[in-house]
Amino acid sequence: MLYPELFKTMEAVRWNMAHDIPWGDFDRSKLSDEQAHTIKMNAITEWAALPATEMFLRDNRGDSDFCAFMSVWFFEEQKHSLVLIEYLRRFCPDLVPTEEELHNVRFEFDAAPELETLMLHFCGEVRLNHWYRRAAEWHTEPVIKAIYKTVAQDEARHAGAYLQYMRRALHDRGQDTSAQARLAFSKIGVLMASAGRTHQALHPTNLHVNKDLFPNDTVQSRLPEPGWLEHWLDTQIRFDGVWEQKVATRILHILSKLMDRSFETVKDLNRYRKEMTALIVPKEKEIILGGA
Repeated sequence: MLYPELFKTMEAVRWNMAHDIPWGDFDRSKLSDEQAHTIKMNAITEWAALPATEMFLRDNRGDSDFCAFMSVWFFEEQKHSLVLIEYLRRFCPDLVPTEEELHNVRFEFDAAPELETLMLHFCGEVRLNHWYRRAAEWHTEPVIKAIYKTVAQDEARHAGAYLQYMRRALHDRGQDTSAQARLAFSKIGVLMASAGRTHQALHPTNLHVNKDLFPNDTVQSRLPEPGWLEHWLDTQIRFDGVWEQKVATRILHILSKLMDRSFETVKDLNRYRKEMTALIVPKEKEIILGGA
């Protein structure tokens, strides 16, 4: 099991909201109304760890190890929302999200293939780490800069934990699961490393997840200002092509090590995805025909 060691590792570096956030360094003159508003939007977005956890527990009922790890992930992700809300409570009480605004991002996600969801959230943590690092640079008020640096480090650790479960799928669950994992990871990797080619912010909170609620079925679409994310990225923290390339490079580098294959570009990864599809799809057809 991975959970016991992951728990110990994360417990050892877990920060304390009362003692590790430099609340006393707050400088009102260095916080603009524009910046404060983005903190509210991120606080609500982080609250979406709740429906994501419900999804993970539902879709991974056969994997008690991973579901146990969710107790750590859920706790730390909800603390991200809480620390942002606490910042607003102390310094901008008129911007504290209402319970209704928080509850509005809790809705059911459609079931999806487990391995693809795992890879999607691994990439999401990588991307969020970079978003929050950039946000820490954009902000000018010392306390919120420290908060964003802190939660960015958490997101990096979460990506590392998901990576361990990805590695387990490749090496410890048999050849069939390994092949399916390679296809799933390369498929989602192509999507999530190609954000520079799209106008959409490729993060789990900005993807459609419930066909019956479409188009109001992304976390971002259920925020008080649905178009906030793109404005935050493009105009405020300026998450430009240079930063997008950092995300893509990180994803390709990790997949290269994970699958023992060099992926210098998204095209390299897409070629690998096609190879895996050619290997797996014929076998699946054989199984179906054999059982007919």
